Amino acid sequence: MPDDDPRSDPLDTAEQPLAAVVPKPESESAIAELQAEGVYDDDRSVRSFGADAVALPVTEPPQRTQVREVVRQEPQPRLRTLEDHLRERGWTDDELDRAPGSWAVIGTVVLVDVGDAPRPGEVGEALLELHANADTVLARGGIDGQHREPDVEVLAGSGDTETVHTEHGTKYALDLAEVMFSPGNKAERARMGETIENGERVFDMFAGVGYFTLPMARAGARVTATEHNPTAFRYLLENAKLNDVHDRVDIYRADCRDVAGEVEADRVVMGYYEAHEYLDSAFDALEPGGILHMHEATPEGLVFDRPIERLEAAAADAGRTVEVVGRHRVKGYSEGVAHVVVDARIE
Repeated sequence: MPDDDPRSDPLDTAEQPLAAVVPKPESESAIAELQAEGVYDDDRSVRSFGADAVALPVTEPPQRTQVREVVRQEPQPRLRTLEDHLRERGWTDDELDRAPGSWAVIGTVVLVDVGDAPRPGEVGEALLELHANADTVLARGGIDGQHREPDVEVLAGSGDTETVHTEHGTKYALDLAEVMFSPGNKAERARMGETIENGERVFDMFAGVGYFTLPMARAGARVTATEHNPTAFRYLLENAKLNDVHDRVDIYRADCRDVAGEVEADRVVMGYYEAHEYLDSAFDALEPGGILHMHEATPEGLVFDRPIERLEAAAADAGRTVEVVGRHRVKGYSEGVAHVVVDARIE
């Protein structure tokens, strides 16, 4: 029991609820495992435990999830919302109306769009209290430049922007101040892993840190992945090893157009909003009868007409035919614009 957490007692204090102690970097995956095991107590807060660990509330000692120890803690009702924490800081109703309505926890980092919220620093401190497994809060801006680099500002915490995020069993190491990571694409990343058949040959043209490459390789695909951003490329290499798929992933720091002619793929993933500009290279890599996943940011009035028209026109120019086999709305991209994916079989 750490000396700096006097609320924690040995297990013989029967009237106090239980908490499982885990290292802070492992808290995200541990929470998911405890939830799957059915012992995570969502009515209590995650609390700090010493300098490098957190105490996760549980209803009984976990049997399958690996933890450092199980302790008892003085009951502490959970402040469930950001509004609860900001009210404790004296925010008025008018100020609360301007507070952020959503944010994302990526590993040990919280990403939030503060908009016109007053006192952004207090928002950051409140989010750290709400998510004790996090140690840094970043205000999220846009994505800029050829390498799609994020614009972020530290609002609260240690300022450590490098983390490991776990999602559906896939681990993503990344630096959120250096490379982009879209929480809203979570379902699409999972779908790519579920779509793959063992042994498929995949060309991921805009791999980033491995957003789609990793779940597909974990599902048994052989993936050729290209990424031009040097920082994202470094994390892509690291993540292939971290997920033990480095023997199934061929990674190139290159423009995807320079690699496409050397690839023979059963499936091509184009996870970039301007993917239609690269369709000729995608067709070069894709075997007849293969599946293409084309992403696009499309005005709402043109969903799904514009991406399909672009795909069919490019296919006609290449002497190929298109059968649309799936249409998916991933998330809102901006006001009046949707992020969509078209799945198509290309003959």
